[in-house]
Amino acid sequence: MNICVYGASSTEIDKKYIEAGEALGRLMADRGHSLVFGGGANGMMGAVARGVHEGGGFIIGVAPSFFNVDGILYDRCTEFIYPETMRERKRIMDERSAAFIAAPGGLGTFDEFFEIVTLKQLGRHSKPIALLSTDGYYDHFEAFIQNGIDQKFMNPECRELFYISDDPVKILDYIENYDPADAPVSKFKSV
Repeated sequence: MNICVYGASSTEIDKKYIEAGEALGRLMADRGHSLVFGGGANGMMGAVARGVHEGGGFIIGVAPSFFNVDGILYDRCTEFIYPETMRERKRIMDERSAAFIAAPGGLGTFDEFFEIVTLKQLGRHSKPIALLSTDGYYDHFEAFIQNGIDQKFMNPECRELFYISDDPVKILDYIENYDPADAPVSKFKSV
């Protein structure tokens, strides 16, 4: 299965996140999954790609050609796609993926996660989405979502659109056992 992993490109993040990303990548490869990602060589993106590569897995990098400068893009991808724009990048990543994982990241990761979860809420796909909450990274995010639900800005079913765990094994178990028929999209108003 092609799994899209969103994540930070920062070179400044703590080593514990890098180690978790590499472990996720190795586990993906061990379980026969391919990686679709934003093509970065550093941060969580590079860590997951290195893990998949170490495990002998297939890697699809997707990044606009303006990112193609020394040291920015991961050079061991099995396939690399160079779209013209960031919007096209996300579309290709979405289309090439059967599932999505948001590893710890910043604004770009949040943007990608919120777009794919919103598309699921709108019934445009019913693919599994998970957040890898290494060292509690997404704990405040989970509280933020719950506050939106408590304040009536979101339906409680919004929380069912994605899964959160700090354990890569549980994340992949969720994805592999996911039944699209269980997706809560039918509980939302059609657009």
